[in-house]
Amino acid sequence: MASADSPHQQQVHTLYTDHHGWLQSWLRRKLGNAFDAADLAHDTFVRVMSNRNVTHLREPRGYLVTIAHGLVIDRFRRQALENAYLEALAMYPESEAISQETHAIIIETLVAIDRMLDELGSRTRQIFMLAQIEELRYVDIARRLGISLPTVKKHLVRAYTECLVLAAA
Repeated sequence: MASADSPHQQQVHTLYTDHHGWLQSWLRRKLGNAFDAADLAHDTFVRVMSNRNVTHLREPRGYLVTIAHGLVIDRFRRQALENAYLEALAMYPESEAISQETHAIIIETLVAIDRMLDELGSRTRQIFMLAQIEELRYVDIARRLGISLPTVKKHLVRAYTECLVLAAA
């Protein structure tokens, strides 16, 4: 663990004091409210603290914006997933309501699945969705996409492997 006087900690402190206000203003313009902006500015600097390569930044604001932009995208993605889930949940009778804890677990699972699907790559994701959502057979996927059956199998093995890794985590 780095001491409080380490060059890394000094650089993070300088980065924070020089750019935190600016970053929070930038985020407030992007998000439309000060509370979310403060949360994401904080999360940005938490990420900065975990990165050991901040001692020689040429463009500190560009670096901060890159991290913050990713966090903004994650927040919007999470909100979209949660809204879609709440819309689907609203179709069920109130007697089948779930606890807040179960709701939180479901949202976290949906976010993890979405992140996993995003990491698959577009072709693998498309093949996986055709197999899982549309329940197409491998041969039908190959025909629809104009690719070989072994290619479909290769992509699905990759997708299923990622699912197993996610399930084990």
